[in-house]
Amino acid sequence: MRYVDEFRDHEAAVRYIRQINRITTREWTIMEVCGGQTHAILKSGIDQLIPGKINLLHGPGCPVCVTAVELIDRAIAIASKENVIFCSFGDMLRVPGSSKDLISVRAEGGDIRTVYAPTDTIRIAYENPDREVVFFGIGFETTAPANATLVYQARQMNLKNLSILMAQVLIPPAMEAILSAPGNNVKGFLAAGHVCSVVGYDDYEHIVSKYNVPIVVTGFEPLDILQGIYMTIAQLEEGRAEVENQYRRAVRREGNITAQKIMGEVFNVVDRRWRGLGLIEKSGLALIHKYAEFDAEIRFGVEQLTAEESTECISGLILQGKKKPYDCPVFGSLCTPEYPLGATMVSSEGACAAYYRYRKEGTESIKQSGGKERP
Repeated sequence: MRYVDEFRDHEAAVRYIRQINRITTREWTIMEVCGGQTHAILKSGIDQLIPGKINLLHGPGCPVCVTAVELIDRAIAIASKENVIFCSFGDMLRVPGSSKDLISVRAEGGDIRTVYAPTDTIRIAYENPDREVVFFGIGFETTAPANATLVYQARQMNLKNLSILMAQVLIPPAMEAILSAPGNNVKGFLAAGHVCSVVGYDDYEHIVSKYNVPIVVTGFEPLDILQGIYMTIAQLEEGRAEVENQYRRAVRREGNITAQKIMGEVFNVVDRRWRGLGLIEKSGLALIHKYAEFDAEIRFGVEQLTAEESTECISGLILQGKKKPYDCPVFGSLCTPEYPLGATMVSSEGACAAYYRYRKEGTESIKQSGGKERP
């Protein structure tokens, strides 16, 4: 296959759906841990086309959504300072902190700029030598090489006015946190293909062995996801638990060695707090001592600032796979993309945003059917 349309072929999708129906004999719960996959599932109607015995849960696969409230508050505290240019991806600007968001800081006069790549901030720092330039370094393993490159280049160029607020998180520890939580019902995972394109999938072998759950590295187009579901169900029905790679056109077992090298040069593994999941051991990346001068938390003295999550929003339960967006009483009414109460409605990869965009009209009927509506 050479073109993206081939991964959206209707006839091939029908064949996969028939095969999934043929092999599914029991109820199975599968979780995808990628916001891009969640949106593809909802947009293509995959969750409504596969057998009703298969329950797809949407896990903590949106990096904007899982960024802890305290990190948002630290970003706000830094961005509010007079001499700071605060740079971020656009999705982060409307994620609520404990009392306001970065958009509010901009409205109050803060110099907050949307960038499309971490290294865009190097030019901004170079052009503004008398001001402090800070980049909000969010993301999973996918964005880690670019964030590491930013810091590496800043040191090479001796840029003294550039720093990064680290919010980098790692997927495998979050999957373990979900599997070890009381009442967990997840029997298999669709792993994020772009994460594995960077770090490979050796780390998943430990999870498969410890929890006896299949993990299928999966792409983002409809046929990718249908094949990933088929491969997961086949393992479950056969009593197997293995790591399989559906996304072979982009992912190798060892991942991208060059990307891993720059990550290892700049970062080490630390404990990290996730929105909705709390503190997860060894689930984040931080700057090693050699690059500590570029740590915005230290530079601006905000590392001790803490905050509690709001109780008004169930996005934490959605990120854990315990609830779906239509379970929220204010979904689509008091909480919309224009006026979001939680991060999962803000982000373009959030589960609530996906349901609002593709399922809002059918929310009431889905609620009445217990979330198992099929066409």
